[in-house]
Amino acid sequence: MDSQYWNDRYLKGDTGWDMGMVSPPLKEYIDQLVDRDIRILVPGGGNSYEAAYLAGQAFGDVTVLDIAPVLVEQLQKTFARTRVKVLQEDFFDHKGSYDLVLEQTFFCALPPFLRTNYVEHMYSLIKPGGHLAGVLFNRHFPQEGPPFGGTEEEYRKLFSPLFDIKTLQPCYNSHPARQGAELFINFMPKIKTIWDEFY
Repeated sequence: MDSQYWNDRYLKGDTGWDMGMVSPPLKEYIDQLVDRDIRILVPGGGNSYEAAYLAGQAFGDVTVLDIAPVLVEQLQKTFARTRVKVLQEDFFDHKGSYDLVLEQTFFCALPPFLRTNYVEHMYSLIKPGGHLAGVLFNRHFPQEGPPFGGTEEEYRKLFSPLFDIKTLQPCYNSHPARQGAELFINFMPKIKTIWDEFY
């Protein structure tokens, strides 16, 4: 599932995950944010409805990552007159420091063997006091993914070593196609100490 894999999916229009709109749980979360100057990252941005909504709400520092060249080129044109930055880059290679990372099931598009790497790298990207917020699938899938699902218990065990779990609960306002299949998350990185530099 490299850049060529995702590029081919977009070229073929094989994007069954695309809801065609900003995720309702993320929209509601964004609507509660007051500071328009926070640094926001949207990894695995896809068609980036969340980034478009953020731009429309005057958030001024939004970065979208994706590894599919054809999609990135399209998004760079879409957001050319906004302050949204679109980068063709692997999430695991990305360097930065963010107040908020918006998770729209990007985690669930990754093979499960990368999940510990995801948690560790995400921890390195979020500032103290920052947030990882968004949605994860609350179900398993019968076919070989992506997407790859999971459960609240699995996610809690995975994230708890590095994040304080502020919210991890079923979404009450999912898109109709995802009713009963999403968890809303709001995690904060645990306080970094000098010892973190050795790990």
